[in-house]
Amino acid sequence: MSSTTHPVDEVLPAPRLAALGIQHVLVMYAGAIAVPLIIGRALKLEPEQVAFLISADLFVCGLVTIIQSFGATQWFGIKLPVMMGVTFAAVGPMVAMANANPGVDGARLIFGAIIGAGIVGLIIAPLVSRMLRFFPPVVTGTIIVVIGASLMRIGINWIFGNPVGPTAPKLVAPEHAEWLKAVGELAAAPGATIPAIPEKLALAATVQNAAYAPVSNIVISAVVLGSILLIARFGKGFVANIAVLLGILVGGVLTASLGMMHFDKVATAGWFALVTPFRFGMPIFDPVLIITMTLVMIVVMIESTGMFLALGDMTGRKVTQPMLSAGLRTDGLGTLIGGIFNTFPYTSFSQNVGLVGVTGVRSRFVCVAGGVILIILGLVPKMGALVEALPTVVLGGAGLVMFGMVAATGIRILSNVDFKTNRNNLFIVAVSVGFGMIPLVAPDFKMWLPHGIHPLIESGILLASVSAVLLNVFFNGTQGDEAGAREAAMAAEA
Repeated sequence: MSSTTHPVDEVLPAPRLAALGIQHVLVMYAGAIAVPLIIGRALKLEPEQVAFLISADLFVCGLVTIIQSFGATQWFGIKLPVMMGVTFAAVGPMVAMANANPGVDGARLIFGAIIGAGIVGLIIAPLVSRMLRFFPPVVTGTIIVVIGASLMRIGINWIFGNPVGPTAPKLVAPEHAEWLKAVGELAAAPGATIPAIPEKLALAATVQNAAYAPVSNIVISAVVLGSILLIARFGKGFVANIAVLLGILVGGVLTASLGMMHFDKVATAGWFALVTPFRFGMPIFDPVLIITMTLVMIVVMIESTGMFLALGDMTGRKVTQPMLSAGLRTDGLGTLIGGIFNTFPYTSFSQNVGLVGVTGVRSRFVCVAGGVILIILGLVPKMGALVEALPTVVLGGAGLVMFGMVAATGIRILSNVDFKTNRNNLFIVAVSVGFGMIPLVAPDFKMWLPHGIHPLIESGILLASVSAVLLNVFFNGTQGDEAGAREAAMAAEA
């Protein structure tokens, strides 16, 4: 290496670049595939469509990672070792959109909101870096706690079954359904004296459903969870860093041996296919949904700002205002590209930032290599089909760890907040977490509120974010700064 070449700009030998790039991909892989699985199944898409979402996600992960790490003109890319992936912060709002509008039309609404938010993100990127004073650690930590708590519901449902539909805890008794059907036929017969059945009359579910929380599901999830914990406890270095991915592999092998995992779709999937834009049709642009996703983007960009500042410290390269704007602008560009290519909002993955600190390898070209690997994986449909074939019960055991770690990261950030001399911080956390729990505990709370604002308020993450920002301004004013953002990001990576 030339004495004038900064370690960040060092181009390592190709074999080492490939090995370290694969390492970065494996560390982020479990988190990268989780979001398309969650959203695809929330939309009730066909298995082939969910597999395509996974392929599209990996492809765009790689593309945006290359733009962020390598750079594309002075306007895009922070040119630091950054791996980009779908943010969990957007999952709550997107699941709410999917539940309200399942199917392909729901996908088009989601992608329209993402494209709109990406365009807004491109425009406001230079301004977001100046909004740090509204997002001190007490705010960011609270938001991340709520994100983790909101996601935990998904992981738990993966284990036991969804509360509605074929896996609901209770079903309507067949004999009751037959009785109601017979009465309806009698009431509809000519000259019948039996009153017609009232419109929308429904029978109560009273029979326990054998498909909900079977012991086999609990055991398999426990095996996956136990494997992750054992690997994390006794594994060393890189092996410990990919404990979640290895636990998923253990669950996949177990369910395949039990005949619960089927490979028909994997066998029929091709070895190569281009990821095409607008696969589900032209996006639908709903202004309220775009506003919702834009609010998520602002939170994501603030989180990215902290990551970039911390990464600058770790690599010894000072992050200037133009660099920060270019990095945040790439978050917006990545989100725009994600919406076009049928995937989701993007941000820097904190576990990969942590890996830079663990390995001491500061070259951004390692992440460029990781981006190339992700693009290759995204162009192999069999990879997406294989991930889609995993039974949700396997993902449930891993989800407890993945989503719980998100909440734990928020708690770790809050552990550095001053609660002793500033008791008002307790009010900020307490009230905001309470707001975040409203949609989880009382999902019908909005039933009498104007329908147009439902997308804005049915996400606990957005409610908690708005609450935390406003309460912090009320109690503490606007005191956040770069040091606080950097400190929060370092705590998240520790």
